[in-house]
Amino acid sequence: MTNSSELQNFNKLFTDYKERFIRFAGFYIRDEAVAEDFVIEALMYYWEKRNELDPDSNIPAYILTVIKHKCLNYLQHLDIRQATNEIMKEHAQWELNTRISTLEACDPNELFSHEIQEIVDKTLNTLPAQTREVFILSRYKNKSHKEIAELLNITTKGVEYHITKALKKLQLNLSDYLPLGFGFLFFEYWN
Repeated sequence: MTNSSELQNFNKLFTDYKERFIRFAGFYIRDEAVAEDFVIEALMYYWEKRNELDPDSNIPAYILTVIKHKCLNYLQHLDIRQATNEIMKEHAQWELNTRISTLEACDPNELFSHEIQEIVDKTLNTLPAQTREVFILSRYKNKSHKEIAELLNITTKGVEYHITKALKKLQLNLSDYLPLGFGFLFFEYWN
């Protein structure tokens, strides 16, 4: 139970030291509202523990010690948070730099031409041997239909049939890379 003398002593302590304690905490914390909260919490902590203290205790020093520990915990937490933010910022910067350099190094023409060439090669490997051979002679070795017909002992209509067959298969397999209008251009180019 609280007697009036204890309450008067506490009120005097509060009046005499509150502003000093706030200045002390504020000097380290640099946030007056937080400093004031710590002082009020320390005073309340003292009030709750007052009966457990030695009667000869230096009460202002006791309260200041509580404030000191609250400030230390706050600053250590702030330090950890800033270090974590710095690590996250460095990681974000590294990740951004990686994306920038990767994008700068990206050559869409090379990327698509490599992918397209792979699809063409795979498609040609799925064609019947004679169709593949006719197509290669026509498109890669620039032989005319007549030269291919004589070389393979087939008709020029047979050469046209094999080329058309190969082009249809290529057009189908390259449809994701070639818009419809461009696909017809591609088809026409190969004919």
